[in-house]
Amino acid sequence: MSKKPSPSEEADRLLRLLWRHTLGEPAGARGPRQGITVDEVVRASIALADREGLAAVSMRKLAEALGVGVMTLYTYVPGKDDLVALMVDEVEGEVEPPGPSGGLRDRLAAMAESLWDEYRRHPWLLDVGDLRFAPGPNGSERFEWQLALIEGLGLDDIEMDQTVAAITGFTASCARAALQMQRIQERSGMSDARWWEINAPILAEVMPADRYPIAERVGTTAGTTYNAASDPGRTFRFGLERILDGLEGLVSSRSGS
Repeated sequence: MSKKPSPSEEADRLLRLLWRHTLGEPAGARGPRQGITVDEVVRASIALADREGLAAVSMRKLAEALGVGVMTLYTYVPGKDDLVALMVDEVEGEVEPPGPSGGLRDRLAAMAESLWDEYRRHPWLLDVGDLRFAPGPNGSERFEWQLALIEGLGLDDIEMDQTVAAITGFTASCARAALQMQRIQERSGMSDARWWEINAPILAEVMPADRYPIAERVGTTAGTTYNAASDPGRTFRFGLERILDGLEGLVSSRSGS
């Protein structure tokens, strides 16, 4: 029985896989007969996740798609956690980031919109769980680009890191809400508008307008506007504008203008 690798050995193994194009493919990363590469394994995994979701990505199903044995596949990627980390980094490099054109607001809005679009292309990214962060080449390039958008504005290093975290975290939160709404509707076969229509009588009974007058007014206006209980896309753009308002105010206060 082979000895279980230590945490440091596991981290080293993953980093060598992530940086394989810089360091060279790790020993054993190419089978003697199959001739596939780690890149092909990762791309096949992304295609499977795009079609069926992250939970559907298993080493057995992936091996079948690639026409290799399961044990052979483990010589390329040691396990699903490593595979998911490779998938995430691959996706982070698939689209050239927008150029640093326009003012601060335009640059950061473009950054957020590119993330929003990425989540729409690859919804499974929102299901990636508690994997330890391991910097890969594409993720590192992305973070450098994100920081470059706010370099020289008068923010200190922690504020720069927090600015990127606030925008990326907010974007992910809104994208997750949109995905959850889509999944609920697909699973139930019923739109939000139809659900509220069906349940209107009992809701009127338990939530009378005279008890919740503000919620009744705002909820009715919002529901009519969204034709649903919420609109994550609208929330994303409204909230992003408010984050950028605050950031512009901070930068302006530092410059004395």
